[in-house]
Amino acid sequence: MAHPMPAGHGRAKLAARCRAAAEAPAFGMAVFCVILLNAVLMGAETYSGLAEEYRQVLQAAEDGCLVLFTLEMLVRLGACADQPKAFFRDPWNVFDLVVVASAFVPLVRENTTLLRLLRLARVLRTARFLPHLRILLVAVGRSLPGTASFLFVGALVLYVYAMVGWVCFADADPQHYGSVGRAALTLFLLTTLDGLTDAVRAGLQISRLSIIYYASYALLASFVLVNVLIGVVLNSLDEAREMEKEASRAQPDPGRDGMDAADGDLRDRIATARRALDEIEAGLGAAPQAARPPARQLEASHTGG
Repeated sequence: MAHPMPAGHGRAKLAARCRAAAEAPAFGMAVFCVILLNAVLMGAETYSGLAEEYRQVLQAAEDGCLVLFTLEMLVRLGACADQPKAFFRDPWNVFDLVVVASAFVPLVRENTTLLRLLRLARVLRTARFLPHLRILLVAVGRSLPGTASFLFVGALVLYVYAMVGWVCFADADPQHYGSVGRAALTLFLLTTLDGLTDAVRAGLQISRLSIIYYASYALLASFVLVNVLIGVVLNSLDEAREMEKEASRAQPDPGRDGMDAADGDLRDRIATARRALDEIEAGLGAAPQAARPPARQLEASHTGG
């Protein structure tokens, strides 16, 4: 008697095959090349003469890239057929799906500017296939809260020094310190230490104490705060590396998935064979029992004899 396969077995096999294809090096390299081709096509469209002469060729190439991107997303979706929620737990999957699916939205396709921006976003998908670039992007994203705090402290320092500069140098140097806005702009440009020598020379002509003003600002803004920002970025970079390592360890082995699917098929066949053998043994055991006479009849025959 044939026993039906489990309901989720077909999806598990589909997921295993798609996962093996999606995680194959050749698949990633092919998608990476298509992304680069899409970037080259976008660059070629910026040349009006070239775009006008080869308009049909460029459009056909763009449609071909879109078809390949769509097939890629179908394979990635199929890799999560046994557990669909796992697809949306990966931020890169969500980003790729939004970028590719937006090309099929009617309002987006009619808006040329928005469509070009979304096509440009496809170039960022190269980070999926370049681990070091992916780590840098994740580090930048994780450093945003710390960067916001740094910007607040930097703005506070800039405002305080701008007010002090306005009080001390407004009358003597109104071009640079005539208002708090001009003073803040002057000090912001001095953050890179470009023009600091000229500013110190002009300040010494006003007061010798200006050297304390410029020295303290250069020390605080150009060294302390910048080093704090570097520390925030490096800390986020270490966190991004740890996240990448954990993701690599948690990533399933496509070869192992294929072995698990094959083992599942073999176990199903063995179970079916065992049930068939049990039925045969039960049938063979019942046949001699039916042919054997009851014990009372045997005793009566021996007594009569």
